[in-house]
Amino acid sequence: MSNDSFQARILHWYRLNGRDLPWRHTRDPYAIWLSEVILQQTRIDQGRDYWQRFVHRWPRVGDLAAASEDEVLLMWQGLGYYSRARNLLAAARQVVAMGGFPADFKGLKALKGVGDYTAAAIASIAFGRPVATVDGNVYRVLSRHYGIDTPIDTTAGRKTFAALAQSLLPVDQAAAFNQAMMDFGATCCTPRSPRCSQCPLEDTCEALHSHRVDQLPAKLKSARVTTRYFQYVYLRCDGCTAIHRREAGDIWQGLYEPVLYESATATAAGELRAMPHLDIAPGVGPVELCHAVKHQLTHRTIYADFYLLATGIRPALPPGYFWIEERDRDRYAMPRLVERLLETLP
Repeated sequence: MSNDSFQARILHWYRLNGRDLPWRHTRDPYAIWLSEVILQQTRIDQGRDYWQRFVHRWPRVGDLAAASEDEVLLMWQGLGYYSRARNLLAAARQVVAMGGFPADFKGLKALKGVGDYTAAAIASIAFGRPVATVDGNVYRVLSRHYGIDTPIDTTAGRKTFAALAQSLLPVDQAAAFNQAMMDFGATCCTPRSPRCSQCPLEDTCEALHSHRVDQLPAKLKSARVTTRYFQYVYLRCDGCTAIHRREAGDIWQGLYEPVLYESATATAAGELRAMPHLDIAPGVGPVELCHAVKHQLTHRTIYADFYLLATGIRPALPPGYFWIEERDRDRYAMPRLVERLLETLP
């Protein structure tokens, strides 16, 4: 199939099947950048709501740049991968310092947290630059259609697919074509159960004809998943509770959580390993509310126990913890796992 034919079929499919998304009704680089950052690791149906909240709260990049990290993390709560939120704020401040968004790929890529894909998406959609986007959807479509089994997580694979995507890009319709490829991979050429019978490329798809649809795209590496064991103690004293802010160098940087103890191994139900730094009155003990609650992250599996410790006298807290009123808990951004545990409080 010629490049022209491939382009024509994908664009025709997009005109009939493209998703109607609010950020596709503007060429404002702020709105487009915001959508791209939110949609990294996030489903469209969830991301749309967050995008609308962000643009309502901070309609311009300068508004976002003036926000505090706590405000942005709280707005981001529930999306996960919180480094995206911190990078979002840092990049907004870069843009303001520069006097506006860069209009080219290189300048956009210099923004905090903006990689090749996001830079290409903003450059093509907001500024009409002929730069091809290559994400998981594009890898999947191209590897299957052309029967390419070079692993996508290798330098050779990234170069191969970037060059192929760029060669297919119609320079006068870069924005439409990039968005068409994203939608096509997300809704037709899906990872599992692709709609091959409805595919406009069915007659020329190498993977379909060679029965390799479920084998492509190929990957070389498989990420190692580690297991961690958390024990949370929710202190309750006269309408107050104790939290701390997680530091850099670990998951959930900048988010808040109750008193935490981490174990090297799994614990039995009701087995609270230790409570150092907590001077608890005699006869006062923790009550287990949840045991071994599983929370899956990309490279980590966490099992969490959750205890309630109600006391009439405030104990001394571990370093870094402080008291807040329970009614103010919603002012502090917390990991989704902690939100789930807090739902079990009586």
